[in-house]
Amino acid sequence: MNRALPVVRLRVPTDEDAVAWHRVFDDPDVMEFHGGRSAELSVYEELTARQRRHDAERGFCLWTVLDDSGRVIGFTGAQPWPRDWGPKGEIEIGWRLGREHWGRGYVTAAARMTLERVRAAGVPSVVAMVRAGNARSIAVTQRLGMRLEEVLPLPGPRQGEAHCYRLDLEGRDAG
Repeated sequence: MNRALPVVRLRVPTDEDAVAWHRVFDDPDVMEFHGGRSAELSVYEELTARQRRHDAERGFCLWTVLDDSGRVIGFTGAQPWPRDWGPKGEIEIGWRLGREHWGRGYVTAAARMTLERVRAAGVPSVVAMVRAGNARSIAVTQRLGMRLEEVLPLPGPRQGEAHCYRLDLEGRDAG
């Protein structure tokens, strides 16, 4: 079944979005694959500031996702892979939504918009790093047409694996 995707809007994150992200992500289910617990507000303040710099320098970032009523429901976008392991030097797409917004197609709609914007900025390919067991995010990579390229052990004290999915953007039609 191919259902219509919801209407979403993406914007460069504002200072106020740090507070909104902190609120919508303050849920153990949302944070299960992102450290397992809520982050402090200061983490989101730094993250939104960094995303504004990425947008100014690169033309893309992790954008705030707004539903059709203008409510902040999460983020979706792209940024350089920020860690010293994994796909160093690559552009990673990613997403995170508040729990009440799961299962409605918001991430797929916003991620497709992200792919269009990143392609327009001249990025030839993107990766998505997804923890093994994160079935919802793995399903999004599949809906986007990404392919599993590599399975990596998580570094440090974390247990498990990260899956690196890739999508070539050159010569590809949107959608």
